[in-house]
Amino acid sequence: MRSMAKLPLALTLLALPLASAQYTATYTVGDLPNTSQQGQSGTNNCGTTDSQTSECQNVFLNSVNDFCLWGPPSNHSDEGNGSADIGNVEQVVVSYCLKDGYGTRLIPDGTISSAHFVKVVSENVSYVQVSGTGDMTKILIPEGDWGGELDPHSWTGLGNPQGGLVFTNAFTGQYEQTHEWTSFMSYVDFCFRACQDGPNAPGYCEHIYDTLGCSFTIPGSEGPGFDDCLGDPGAQPGVYGGTTFTQGAPSTPAAHPDIATSQCTTYSSVGGGSVDLASGSPTSSSSTTSASAASTTSSTSSASMSMSTSSAASSRSSGSSAMATATTSRASTNSGSSNASGSSSSASASASHSGAADRNMVTGGSALVAGVAAVMAMIL
Repeated sequence: MRSMAKLPLALTLLALPLASAQYTATYTVGDLPNTSQQGQSGTNNCGTTDSQTSECQNVFLNSVNDFCLWGPPSNHSDEGNGSADIGNVEQVVVSYCLKDGYGTRLIPDGTISSAHFVKVVSENVSYVQVSGTGDMTKILIPEGDWGGELDPHSWTGLGNPQGGLVFTNAFTGQYEQTHEWTSFMSYVDFCFRACQDGPNAPGYCEHIYDTLGCSFTIPGSEGPGFDDCLGDPGAQPGVYGGTTFTQGAPSTPAAHPDIATSQCTTYSSVGGGSVDLASGSPTSSSSTTSASAASTTSSTSSASMSMSTSSAASSRSSGSSAMATATTSRASTNSGSSNASGSSSSASASASHSGAADRNMVTGGSALVAGVAAVMAMIL
């Protein structure tokens, strides 16, 4: 986060409430506005026709066979070094989904090497998350980009991406918006957590550890395979013995262990099929779903991740070269044949984000400009 001391007084006074602002509107799938945020680059009224040039900024997290991820809209940007590094494009990323029918871009065939979807339902907090590995250059993240964090807040309060909306039908079978969510994307791995509205949702979908990666903020498996599991809430990210760790402190504690899971259904591949948003049905069509050979296990996994995230960034290879443009092939099968290693990106894995995070304070649109003018008028 850039120092507010460097901003003019009027911008500083205005930025303070924005930094902690949250979405207050609740949107319904099937009745979405063209845009939901000032200065939004894309749209939320996406229709149902998929396209590799879609500017849709809605994400759906329903199951291991039905999820979306954020990715760059093109292979260049007007920020930083001009590349599509997540740190340069975080405000304008768009949605890539496994299934068609959302009006988004499609995750190309062969992108996802492993994916683990967990649904947590408890009195304390309920959330869904997905984590895994793959060749994210196929959704335009440049090779070598260890990425960064995306969340509905950002230091401007406008979100990264601005106007991005997240929905799930995993809890009730009907789509509901999750106002608190967080995600990390790099060129070899991904993680995404969306918390059902509730008093503990902000803490479990924390967005203040933007340089510490998946293992710290969204502990979950990045090992081989594909599965849907139930899970325990686990510990709140960054909280140790009732004390909240502050990013940038002299030492970084070890990440909490991966959340314990049970009742897992495994698949040999993921993706394919479609959804029917036009009819209001959240059920994916079964005729073309490519996930196969599902099996159910009831064993509980509680693998511990004890590495310190201050040195957790490991050297990994995605096994493929960067792609200049998004492939238009359908994500009908994403298999684990070229699985990357299971360690999530962390401190150095999101270094590009920490230097470029949330840089456009004054791109929030007319509301922000009007606010600045009002504050300046009071000062003068």
